[in-house]
Amino acid sequence: MKKKDIQILLVDDEPDILEIVGYNLSSEGYNVITADNGADAVKLAKKNKPHLIILDVMMPEMDGIEACEQIRRIPEMEDTIITFLTARGEDYSQMAGFDAGADDYITKPIKPKVLVSKVKALLRRYKEDDKSSNIVKLGDITINREEYKIVQEGEEMALPRKEFELLSLLASKPGKVFKREDILDKVWGNDIVVGGRTIDVHIRKLREKIGDERIKTIKGVGYKFVV
Repeated sequence: MKKKDIQILLVDDEPDILEIVGYNLSSEGYNVITADNGADAVKLAKKNKPHLIILDVMMPEMDGIEACEQIRRIPEMEDTIITFLTARGEDYSQMAGFDAGADDYITKPIKPKVLVSKVKALLRRYKEDDKSSNIVKLGDITINREEYKIVQEGEEMALPRKEFELLSLLASKPGKVFKREDILDKVWGNDIVVGGRTIDVHIRKLREKIGDERIKTIKGVGYKFVV
């Protein structure tokens, strides 16, 4: 997908943020639309169905948390990437954002070039053409979903089923934070009754095999795969 085909919805009640961030993203070739409150953000999201939404938390009319929750209720927006851009760095604010359905969290102030790099990384998750693919390549790791095996730096390794399914889930959207309850539901489902410790054990085993830097822990929330 070309940059000009990628639409980004930027939402912030500070005109300077809209101007500076919007300019830098537009200069990179992205199609940028803006809103200065949560209510307008929901309307624009419904109308334009952007690939990425950068959403401030504290805004008039409707805050970012509520806007995110409403956007996530739109069926066509399930695959849209939503990240919060806010000066609030408290843990409870981040938790509220993830609970509302956000994929990531960017804290202000941030240099425009750094933000553009962050946006590029976020957009790597949006791979609509790869949804039905059985082979996923991420950096030096190739995941073969049909054969339940991975190849890293040319070396092939077979993983136990649950370890493979856990890795496959995290790697399906690099950078996205998967909450612990979602991991339990999607990997273990109704197979058996397991506790949160089960996830930790499997994460530890995966890290031993593919490297600690590949899977990042988001304290109190869950895990994400890093390319």
